[in-house]
Amino acid sequence: MKCCKYSRGVLQFGLSCSVRYETYPFFNREPGTSSMGGNKQKGLRTTILASVGAFLGMIGILTISTYYCSKRRKNPTRRERIKRSHDTHEELLQMDLATVKEATNNFSFENKLGEGGFGPVYKGIMRDGKEVAVKRLSQSSGQGHNEFKNEVIVIAELQHKNLVRLLGCCAEGEENLLIYEFMPNTSLDAFLFDTGKQAELDWSKRMNIVNGIARGLVYLHEDSRLKIVHRDLKPSNVLLDHEMNPKISDFGMARIFGTDTSQANTKRVVGTYGYMAPEYAMAGLFSVKSDVFSFGVVLLEIISGKRNKMLQLPECAGSLLTYAWRLWSEDKGLELVDPLLEGSWDASEMLRYIYIGLLCVQANPNDRPTMSTVIFMLGSETAPLPQPKEPAFYVADSFTFESDDQSSLKGRPDSSNDLSITSLIPR
Repeated sequence: MKCCKYSRGVLQFGLSCSVRYETYPFFNREPGTSSMGGNKQKGLRTTILASVGAFLGMIGILTISTYYCSKRRKNPTRRERIKRSHDTHEELLQMDLATVKEATNNFSFENKLGEGGFGPVYKGIMRDGKEVAVKRLSQSSGQGHNEFKNEVIVIAELQHKNLVRLLGCCAEGEENLLIYEFMPNTSLDAFLFDTGKQAELDWSKRMNIVNGIARGLVYLHEDSRLKIVHRDLKPSNVLLDHEMNPKISDFGMARIFGTDTSQANTKRVVGTYGYMAPEYAMAGLFSVKSDVFSFGVVLLEIISGKRNKMLQLPECAGSLLTYAWRLWSEDKGLELVDPLLEGSWDASEMLRYIYIGLLCVQANPNDRPTMSTVIFMLGSETAPLPQPKEPAFYVADSFTFESDDQSSLKGRPDSSNDLSITSLIPR
């Protein structure tokens, strides 16, 4: 470490000072005396005192530098903490490729659960009978290895019931694999947008999913050891356990924020069209309010049972947000509700959820609530709600669509630092 090298330098300097004083005693000569006369004893005494002083000074500086080294080890910088976290967790969670291949029947088609933005996901059964989900990052993805490292760093630090749990990882040769707890009900979109399964999501289950997602985001933004912005919240990244409880997944695009940072800028815009906040899609600016926007879109999709980007209604101009705002403005908000939910919801409660969804998708990030405020509003019938303005609408036709369902946005080249964002904007 630099501080240790510094300490050795101080030691060498102190010793050299002692040598100089002993070698050249005439520097200690008192005025009016001769270096060749009868004051040799005084010169020797002065030399000894000077040497002792230099030695004591050296000890003091060495003590201070040692304290600095110890303090730095106890309080490492954010970059050092991230690197140590990465090294430690990758070692602790490492699984060998042969074991993963055996669990997934060599990544057989029969074991394939689906295809994500950076590669397929397979079901696996470990030797002890435990079911797992294995994400195999695509070898053709230019960002595959970076996404792998990022996800290991981020999710290994997180522990919350509404976040999917990472069980292990594997990096051998060209294979980058992430092993998660298995979610038997797959993802939210598999139910929400499937006409054969939509009816299984009554309003009670949908409310539970909405509140679970919100709690997971509050943990990421405010309560975890690391301040995390997910950047790709959408129904396919919300997994459902055997009781239909939601767990946010896929942290490959997540970014770690410093505690004194509220907004960041990136040269590489990644995410999914239809769920991205306009300031992020158009200018690369993202913050916790970017996740709030995505949450608002997901909330309106859960209420309506319709995709934001796939709404095929002439009066909607292709956008669920447009449709929801028009209905709200005309006091017809309840017409947004999925017909399959008929009879299972309370009108005032449903209108409050729609209201909150519209607040979350405001064009100005400052007009959007924080996720902790969203939790409060969802659970309180008397919480004051500000008047929503017209939601954000934008066309991202300047981007190339690819990856997850050909809908991820790819902009300019990525930052050279794959563990952080390009520039930070303090509070």
